[in-house]
Amino acid sequence: MAGKRLRVVDVHAHATIQEVADVLKGTPLERYAQGGRALGPDRIQEMDKRGIDVQALDINLLWYAADRDLATKIVQVHDEGLAKWCKAHSDRFVAFTSPALQFPAWPRSRSICVKTLGMRGVTIGGHVAGEPLSMPKYDPFWAKVQDLGVLVFMHPNGAENVAKADAFAGAGDLGNIIGNPLETALFLTHLIFDGTLDRFPQLKVCGRTPAATCPQYLGRTDVACDVRPNAKCMNKKHPREYCTNRSLPIRWFSQRRHPPSRGGNGAEPVVYGTDIPLVWPDTIDVILAAEIPAPQKEAILGGNLVKLLKL
Repeated sequence: MAGKRLRVVDVHAHATIQEVADVLKGTPLERYAQGGRALGPDRIQEMDKRGIDVQALDINLLWYAADRDLATKIVQVHDEGLAKWCKAHSDRFVAFTSPALQFPAWPRSRSICVKTLGMRGVTIGGHVAGEPLSMPKYDPFWAKVQDLGVLVFMHPNGAENVAKADAFAGAGDLGNIIGNPLETALFLTHLIFDGTLDRFPQLKVCGRTPAATCPQYLGRTDVACDVRPNAKCMNKKHPREYCTNRSLPIRWFSQRRHPPSRGGNGAEPVVYGTDIPLVWPDTIDVILAAEIPAPQKEAILGGNLVKLLKL
């Protein structure tokens, strides 16, 4: 851009670790042992083709219903597999650990593998068996990630916590198209209204696909605590301040797929994500063509994540 080579960082890319198939064999989770997102030379070739310099890897959450022993082994195999790949390709990849949040006070979920395996962040779902992660029982988890200073990347699962069975059935992959943004919006607003972001003001949370939903809700959420006696809000500031006030230490970061504009919240809360190896259209050129200043484009494509992931 303008003769300058930008560093492009992808916050959202899936992976599978083949060895976990042996762990899942004979368990109720065996059906999740699939290799369609395995890491190999093809991944690097795809990144080169798209112009992506660094990719943050996460694994789809499948173990929130597992017992303690099985969940422990799954997380261990995933973490060690990702760490091995990233060590072998340290200039191109970093990884997020995915603790078993059904045990929020479990020692492994508190240690997060950041110091032992070099994980740069944590991937979590939008709920655990329908429970919002703003409940006090999850405070030990939030306290630890705040202490470690790592990014929390929230990946939804089709809004299973807010929609009845088959609510998204039919054409259009609606669990992904509508459900995932809805789950993300609910997750983030729980963190606000239930006071989680005030209890842990240094959190850095990235929500997948909230850009299409959260700003549209702000008109209602921003006045709910003022005009709705039954709202029982625990937040100390208006919701808009958690989204747009850059002087606050609390910020969430939105994975961006549609073009940013001058009328939005600016580039600071926005990062770039692809969902590789899934086949969403790439948007690097769209971001470069957006009517925003060049420094904002650079921040979205990589500058924000260079800081957040300590690259």
